[in-house]
Amino acid sequence: MIRDVVEQEVVVHAKTGLHARPASQFVQKAARFLSNVYIEYDGRKVNAKSIMGVLGAGISQGAKITIIADGLDAEEAVKTLTDLVESNFGEDEE
Repeated sequence: MIRDVVEQEVVVHAKTGLHARPASQFVQKAARFLSNVYIEYDGRKVNAKSIMGVLGAGISQGAKITIIADGLDAEEAVKTLTDLVESNFGEDEE
């Protein structure tokens, strides 16, 4: 069975970008999926399940990123992570 690659572009609106708490939330959610999950930003592709990879990408507020997943639950992974970014990591709820 060929597994499709699912991609979704999204803009990071969190004040801190994908650093500290938002990065930790993103990595924890990504780790729940069986699929390989990546973030593509500024010509780099990093493992979304690696806190060092995500922090090292230097994703700041206003950055346009692409969330990429391949595997059995790729579609769900991309949707969940896109929703997390679009919800501003819950910052508006506090």
